[in-house]
Amino acid sequence: MKINWFKYSAPSNFYPVIGKLIPFFMFFAIVLSIGGLYWGFFQTPDVLSDQKQYYRIIFIHVPAAWMSMWLYAVMVGWAVIGLIFNTRLSYMMAAAIAPTGAMFTFLSLWTGAFWGKTSWGTYWDWDPRMTSELMLLFVYIGYMALQSAIDDTRRADQAAAILSLVGLVMLPIIYFSINCPNPAECSSLHQGSSTQQIETNILWAMLVMTIAFWAYAFAVIFMRVRNIILQRERHTKWLQNLTGVKA
Repeated sequence: MKINWFKYSAPSNFYPVIGKLIPFFMFFAIVLSIGGLYWGFFQTPDVLSDQKQYYRIIFIHVPAAWMSMWLYAVMVGWAVIGLIFNTRLSYMMAAAIAPTGAMFTFLSLWTGAFWGKTSWGTYWDWDPRMTSELMLLFVYIGYMALQSAIDDTRRADQAAAILSLVGLVMLPIIYFSINCPNPAECSSLHQGSSTQQIETNILWAMLVMTIAFWAYAFAVIFMRVRNIILQRERHTKWLQNLTGVKA
């Protein structure tokens, strides 16, 4: 039996499906968060003796940083689909992703500041990774601000989508800020991001937290896109029949 996935590109078909998925993603987010935090805080070894216990902030900081970049790439992907195929739902998904991506970017910067104070003696340094992550936060904020500044929804979606494409350059900048082809030319306080250098137990705890954040992102993005659908489709007949409310 073949499933016609394209039918879910219509808001009328997508709306009820994601409503059923939200509780599952939220359940997994809660369970995995509890398990991942317990694993990371109480079951990982004290392998970084020079940094003592505060190194455990990585179980929040690193997954948040990964999610900030991954969500931006997904947001741009939906925006590009919207520009190419002129689909309403694609723009709605991009708009729903932006606040969550900005939240994870802020969380990455916030936890990184605490790491920096204990590790480097300062909450903030114009380190390449910290600076580029801050610029990513500004791009997220600029995307949301531009979209809300234009009254015409279609023009706002297209303008914000183009801005997101321009901001895509931030992802390789963030990656190569600590993964330079020539390490001698890098002047970053951060270490390289190779997972091969991480103790296995610590790495698995970080991956569990990453999946927890991923599930949380799906849950809140789906909730937000349902609200956007209700707002933008309020004059459509299918939504009026579904809610029993005439706009």
